[in-house]
Amino acid sequence: MSNGNTSMVRRGTAVSLLLLVVFLAGWEWGPGLLRIPPFIIPPLSAVANEAVRMWHVSGLLTHTGITAGEVLAGFIIGSLMGAAMGYLLGMSPTAEFALSPYILALQIAPKVAFAPLFILWMGFTVYPKILVAILIVFFPVLVNVLTAVRTIDPDLINLARAFKASRAQIFWKIEFPASLPPLFAGLRIGSTLAVVGVVVGELVGGNKGLGYLLSFGEGQANTAMVFVAIVMLTLVGGIAYLLVVAIELRVLHYLPKRVHTGF
Repeated sequence: MSNGNTSMVRRGTAVSLLLLVVFLAGWEWGPGLLRIPPFIIPPLSAVANEAVRMWHVSGLLTHTGITAGEVLAGFIIGSLMGAAMGYLLGMSPTAEFALSPYILALQIAPKVAFAPLFILWMGFTVYPKILVAILIVFFPVLVNVLTAVRTIDPDLINLARAFKASRAQIFWKIEFPASLPPLFAGLRIGSTLAVVGVVVGELVGGNKGLGYLLSFGEGQANTAMVFVAIVMLTLVGGIAYLLVVAIELRVLHYLPKRVHTGF
């Protein structure tokens, strides 16, 4: 890493930490200074105390683990299905023409509407939550992969065919490597949307997980409990996103890094 990039990273990190400190300080003392009642925005210390209570009494760690497992399962399955369908449609115009209307209809339908249906089918288990997450993750990964395959230079494909390359060789040597950057862009989006899908399922019909704690805290008018659940959901989504970024940096290490010249 060049000296310019190193300096940029240090400045960015310092500014980010400063903003975090300002945000936390504002959260702690801002509601009191603005005379906002604690049942609307509790101070940070009250949320921290509630988090400790939930850790010991409400099984916060267990609920977080359940939600994280559902997010991971929904993200992995949805990503694999989206990528596979994207490659299939990208390599076969006939399949794209035949299946695209149905895939589009599935995407247009609101995912919240499927959650009660899945619960009716499968009961209050983890499967409805995972299925909602799969539906939400599936489409952005599919679109990114399909677009990447469709925009590959056809001259490269024709050149490979001229050298008697098989269909599998064209896929593994040209189409698959070219689709990796857009694929990881879709995975970044999917890693955060998976959390949304799981929470929707838990809110509609869950008895475990952070979505359940959100609903329970709302029913008890415990605003601090709701904030704790939101913070934990943010951490789950952030960790999932960072894991995708780490894998992307490992897989796409050969791509040139951007040189930052601005401030």
